[in-house]
Parts: sequence; C-alpha cells; structure tokens
Amino acid sequence: MHTASLTTPSTQPTRARRLGARAVLLVVAASAALAGCENLSTGQNTGVGAATGALAGAAIGAATGNKAGTGALVGAAIGAVAGNVWSRRMEEQRQAMERATAGTGVEVTRTENNELKLNVPSDVSFDTNRADIKPELRNVLDQFAQGLKSQPNTLVRVIGHTDSTGSDAVNNPLSERRAESVRSYLVDRGVAGSRIETAGRGSREPIASNATAEGKAKNRRVEIFLREPQQQG
Repeated sequence: MHTASLTTPSTQPTRARRLGARAVLLVVAASAALAGCENLSTGQNTGVGAATGALAGAAIGAATGNKAGTGALVGAAIGAVAGNVWSRRMEEQRQAMERATAGTGVEVTRTENNELKLNVPSDVSFDTNRADIKPELRNVLDQFAQGLKSQPNTLVRVIGHTDSTGSDAVNNPLSERRAESVRSYLVDRGVAGSRIETAGRGSREPIASNATAEGKAKNRRVEIFLREPQQQG
C-alpha cells in the first residue's frame, strides 16, 4: 500500500551515486584527453579547453541535478583554466625569452595550462625592500615587450613576491609595487595597459626557505605569465 513511498527514498541516493560516479569518470576522461593533446604539435590543441570545460560541466551538472547552475559554473571554470592556446607565436616567444635570459637565472617555462612563465629572481629583479627595476630586468622586459607587440591577442599577469623580511603590512604593498613597476615598464614600451593585470602575494608563497640569505633571494622575485586565450566563435 505504501510500498512505493517506502522504496523511492532508498533509490534516490543510489541514483545520485551512479550519477556522481559517471561525473567523475567523464571529468577524468576529459582531463586525459587534454593531457593527450599536450603531446600534439604546436598550435593543434585549439578548442580542447572549451571542450573539456563543457564536458566536465555537463557531467557535474548531471550529478548535481543542475541545481543553481552548478554544472555550468564549474564547467566554465575548468574551461577557463584549460582554454589557453599554445600557438606557434607562443612557442617562438618562449624560445626568444630563453635566448634573452640565458645565464641570468631567469626560469622560462610552459605551464600545464599553456601559459608562458618567467620566474625572475632577485639577482635580476629587485633588491630587499625596493620596487625599482634593476638594469638586468630591463633587458629581459625589453625583449618581452617586443614580443608582446607582435602578439595582440595575448594577455599578461605579473605577480610580485617578497621574502619574509618585515611584516605583512610592509611586504604586501611592496609586492604589489613590484608588480606595478613591471607593468609600468611594459606600458612605457608600447604594451597596452589593458592587457596587463598585476597582483602582490607578499611573503605568502615562498619557493625556498627564508632561513637563509640564498632562500630569501629566491623568494624575492617577480613572476610574469603570458597567455593566449582561445578565441570563441
């Protein structure tokens, strides 16, 4: 008589678990597809980010019953992370920056989400408690700006960092000024300011121990990211 009402609640968690498992599998499959595309030749991974985001969004949406747009929001976030293009121009910029920074200690790498990253240590970037750009960094930025002017679709993110010397009240604004110094230098050399975003991390993201002078020198740095977003439509 009341059999249906008694069995229905017990079947709902089972269905949710099945959908959740399906979502996980789809996201894993999408991530694997993206990873596979990393091995393609330069410029052939266009569209992978959007496809991955859409697939993951659909999977998560199914698992959550599309409540409050969860699937769409998460899918959009994943697509945004994966939706950069490693084009021939990006590869040429990477090679040019490697040549320009050879022997300086600047690390030039391609990140997992197809950004070109320059990690510029204090030997090249900034002295303790200072935000004015060293001559060594100017040479790097001149080459970087030249490449940017020939890549109008690329965007730049500059992150300033400090070592642990001083308090957050000092380090946070100092790291922001360091990032702004880089931005101003690039703008002065013809790069549109609208293409460059900046942020300061203070001493919150060390990459080495602050217990030694050598470690502090590594932490007192600026990171510059260049990305070419996938063009929609």
